[in-house]
Amino acid sequence: MTAPYRSAAFAAEDAAPIVLALPKGRILKECGPLLARAGIAPAPDYMDEDSRRLRFPTDDPGLEVVRVRPFDVATFVAFGAAQIGFCGADVLMEFDYPEIYAPLDLGIGACRISVAEPAATAGSDDPRTWSRVRVATKYPSVARRHYAARGIQAEVVHLNGAMELAPSLGLSRLIVDLVATGSTLKANGLVETEVIAHITSRLIVNRTALKTRPEAIGAWIARFRAALG
Repeated sequence: MTAPYRSAAFAAEDAAPIVLALPKGRILKECGPLLARAGIAPAPDYMDEDSRRLRFPTDDPGLEVVRVRPFDVATFVAFGAAQIGFCGADVLMEFDYPEIYAPLDLGIGACRISVAEPAATAGSDDPRTWSRVRVATKYPSVARRHYAARGIQAEVVHLNGAMELAPSLGLSRLIVDLVATGSTLKANGLVETEVIAHITSRLIVNRTALKTRPEAIGAWIARFRAALG
């Protein structure tokens, strides 16, 4: 009885649509042209941030789209809730999931993870003399690794937003955050003092799904590669 049951289970899995996880917010708009070049047309309201729907069909019965927070894309793919996704390299750096394979740089969502501090005090002290520093960030792992490589212990204040307020209110000496234009830093009296990494979005794949459904997953990787070409 085991073999027929397993065969039926695998057949059902093979017949299920591939789920593509896309990030809400700024990057979602940049996803549109890439999806179009790959021949994918999701339901029109997938771009509507006011839509309460989070799961969307596409014109391809073999693909569905889910729209989640940028930081959650990697988690959805790592745990197999989605088989593929578009994910910022910053998120991959922070979580470093071994279950994720990132075969393609999509070239969208360009920005950087940077260190910033108050303009009034920037450059007044040599970081090479520090033994510890308090950092406000939503990237605790990235910040700790960055400063540990310099022999500095980072005391991390984990925030999910309004990072720019932290130095002026005495919460931290500096911040580690995602920077695109730098206008928000400037508006809050901060300057960018160091770039930790330049960031773009990547196509990510669940490694188990790639092994169990190699033809289906491989076909989508090939379509996105051709769209980039």
